[in-house]
Amino acid sequence: MSYKDKKKYIHITIARGTEKPYYLRGMGMTPDSCFIRISSSTESMNQNMIDKAFRERTKNSLKDIVSPKQDLTFADLKIYYSEKGFEIGNNFLQQLELINEQGKYNYVAYLLSDNNTVSIKVAKYAGNDVDELMENYEYGFCSLIKATDRVLEKLRTENKIYAKITYPKRKEQEMFHYDAVREAVINAIVHNDWSNEYPPKFELFNDRIEISSFGGIQSEFTEDEFLEGYSAPKNKELMRVFKDLEFVEHLGTGIRKILKKYDKSIYNFFPHFIRVSFRYNENGFDYTTKPILKFDESLPKIQLGILSLIADKPNITGEQLANLLNTTDRTIRRHLKELIDNNFITRIGPDKKGCWQINK
Repeated sequence: MSYKDKKKYIHITIARGTEKPYYLRGMGMTPDSCFIRISSSTESMNQNMIDKAFRERTKNSLKDIVSPKQDLTFADLKIYYSEKGFEIGNNFLQQLELINEQGKYNYVAYLLSDNNTVSIKVAKYAGNDVDELMENYEYGFCSLIKATDRVLEKLRTENKIYAKITYPKRKEQEMFHYDAVREAVINAIVHNDWSNEYPPKFELFNDRIEISSFGGIQSEFTEDEFLEGYSAPKNKELMRVFKDLEFVEHLGTGIRKILKKYDKSIYNFFPHFIRVSFRYNENGFDYTTKPILKFDESLPKIQLGILSLIADKPNITGEQLANLLNTTDRTIRRHLKELIDNNFITRIGPDKKGCWQINK
């Protein structure tokens, strides 16, 4: 109780609730029953505002969500860490916070395990819309680190280098700035809202690459702040692993690296997801490229795929071919031998530093 102007007043302080959005009893979370105070007036909340408030209320860290499977293995993750010089001890999984207080694997562990049900696809379309799907590559159902590597390798092989012979030197131009696209791929995977089980989308059109991640901008940041590189990791445990394995360098630098090559207009923000669109570089002059090769259509589909990838990247390895074609090293070796025996390809130089030559 306080006194003012010789009158008695009761001052009531109401703490902010943690169960937003509040609504009229019996009416549910609808615009007719949820309201927000704006200055001295009370306004109805729209559905987007209601959904956002509810997401904030139920938001969980991935480390607090129990994995849907508990028979997990981490052979690939351990290989990646070993290759970076880390020692793999008995408490490796605990150090990465992949096990909760009850001793169960959490959802971060599920995403990083050797086998899961998370589908990571790269779709390629014939035109500038989704009407005609040409190719659909599946790189998921494995450790998220391995899936990321496969997506990046696929995009690297798609990035044609156009060249023009000029005096005194040759001019070259990438179809797109790979380093910027790489940052966007990693951002989409690391910052995706995995709690809703929607993976990021990677789509190749004839004029652009589109990368979509789910979850939208964190409520603490505006779009302008996001584009300036101010953000916090949505999935701290995933970010730690990607940083350990040198997929990311410093928090927040990815956006700035992208915007050194592209304008801010490449970003489109929606209530539930973010899409970034990289248009292919326009050619300022006539470029000469590798001749378009016509392969024998009677060959098995996998051999046509091998020839196409070799045409794009003559020094491609058998392991890379297996990853991109979603098959085993043994299968690739068998088909490479058939192509060599039938004089479709020749190996030039040693195994590690040589390259492939297409003969017909």
